[in-house]
Amino acid sequence: MAFNPMEYGSKDSVLDVVRTERAKFYEVIDNPDNWYVDTRCEGWQVRDLVGHMIDVTEGYLARWDIARKGEEAPAALGWTVMASELNKGALSFRSLSREEAIARLKSASDRLMGIFEGLTEDEWNNFLVAHVFSGPLPAFCFPAFQIMDYGVHTWDMHWGLGEKDARLDERTAGVLMPYMFIIWQYSVDPQAAEGVDLTYGIKADGEWGGQWKLTVKDGQLAYEPTGDLSDARAVLHFDHPSDMVLTTYQRIEGGEETGDPGLIDKIRNLYFKI
Repeated sequence: MAFNPMEYGSKDSVLDVVRTERAKFYEVIDNPDNWYVDTRCEGWQVRDLVGHMIDVTEGYLARWDIARKGEEAPAALGWTVMASELNKGALSFRSLSREEAIARLKSASDRLMGIFEGLTEDEWNNFLVAHVFSGPLPAFCFPAFQIMDYGVHTWDMHWGLGEKDARLDERTAGVLMPYMFIIWQYSVDPQAAEGVDLTYGIKADGEWGGQWKLTVKDGQLAYEPTGDLSDARAVLHFDHPSDMVLTTYQRIEGGEETGDPGLIDKIRNLYFKI
């Protein structure tokens, strides 16, 4: 891996990726012709992705304020309601004019970036902020969430604009790869995982890549890096980190499949949408 995005020494690089992906997002929304274009997110137009980003960015700021004051945040809602709650939040901003919505997003984003830039090494690792769905998380998670949002949702907008075969920038996707395993852990569908006991492999090429063994048992997913996948009954092989990230977010069904077709089908349908 080129660098570990969770370490403080990677802070400047991680924030540079946030800025880069945010600029790409702004480039799309700053064009008035794109405002009502449908996106890869079902039921969402470009305007709704702006609403979504207002919702999550202002939400992070509010939770950061609670943490700074040492107050107790509301209990985490959990991941199973994430999609429905985020949909409500995104659509709630349709009453804003395009100019109002963009200005509100950019203002909130600048405030949040200022917080990220000021994080000390101790805060990066140890300052906990309560995420609405996940509960208390270390500060370094939140820049990663912004990369997920700006990176994947910019892809969603370009998909709506006709760029069906686009990929995330390799560095952007590479920074996100370690978090994909965590997303898989939290998005195992209890019904799909009922009675499932399986082990499979993930292989990713390039400087951000590696090999991992994943085990799903009793509705829980565990993973570990490995140098040997010879005993894996199924392997998903990604030749670009973008394909792994977009597959995790169920935008595409990427990865070259080898092994037991029945097992692969179970793997593909093991996770709920977030």
